[in-house]
Amino acid sequence: MTSKIDETKIILEQIGMPKKQCTEISALTILAMASIKEQASWKLAENNWIRIHDIIQFVNNHYNKSYAENSRETFRKQAIHHFRIAGIIEDNGKATNSPNFRYRLTPEFLNTLKSFGSKNWENKISDFLSTHETLKSKYESKRILKKIPLTINDQDFQFSPGIHNELQKAIIEEFAPRFAQGAEVIYVGDTINKSLVLDKKRFEELNFSVIVHDKMPDVVLYHPQKNWLYFIEAVTSVGELSPKRIIEIEQMTEKCSAGNIFVTAFPDIKTYKKFAGSLAWETEVWLSELPEHMIHLNGDKFMGPRK
Repeated sequence: MTSKIDETKIILEQIGMPKKQCTEISALTILAMASIKEQASWKLAENNWIRIHDIIQFVNNHYNKSYAENSRETFRKQAIHHFRIAGIIEDNGKATNSPNFRYRLTPEFLNTLKSFGSKNWENKISDFLSTHETLKSKYESKRILKKIPLTINDQDFQFSPGIHNELQKAIIEEFAPRFAQGAEVIYVGDTINKSLVLDKKRFEELNFSVIVHDKMPDVVLYHPQKNWLYFIEAVTSVGELSPKRIIEIEQMTEKCSAGNIFVTAFPDIKTYKKFAGSLAWETEVWLSELPEHMIHLNGDKFMGPRK
């Protein structure tokens, strides 16, 4: 009797997936996303929204595997990424770092999958393949529409979807023209691409030490006339400019001649209040819902560098 893993490999081959995506880990991913156990019928396949964590738990529990939590990137790179491109799975459009981010089988692929082993399989696979390129285009367009467009330094970019990147867009389009007029965007980290914008030449000119992405704030602006650096953190859930974060950034700029300005950006007052007690003194606060105003944690000094 053919195992469900082998059957899934056959399905992936017949819909035209490359050989490298017809592996055991790819098959297990599809089985978990379809919620199909070894003895289950394919007609019982489902396409509920699930996380990679759920995929790992399913294959460990029902296929006697022992994948650890740190295998998530392996599932993402070897299976999920390619399945999205092929238009056989989709995501729910949330930010990838959101706890609510999920994947599922596309309805078209689910419909095909449920017919495997039945007398309708040949017709179903033929129908699927006849529109497969159209489906791929459809889901590719769907992902593009979810992107957040913006212009940085006269170049067009796209942020991944999500509230965090919406706040970053507001920083660039609303904060910068009001409070950093004339400044250049020299660093922006997308939730997926941590260096969406990275002006290495400018950082070198400023004698900036090695850039450590997990210590960099979300947006860095530089004002050449004033020789000011604006370090701006977009906060929707974590990441405020606390005293510890300030020390980390100042260590990276200890040889830099520019003055440092630190700004924590929040989408609204409600979010700001959650973090008010942990913000560092001599920093600034900006709220995208009140874009024309600033909150200064600087005593009698308004916006200006700490050094």
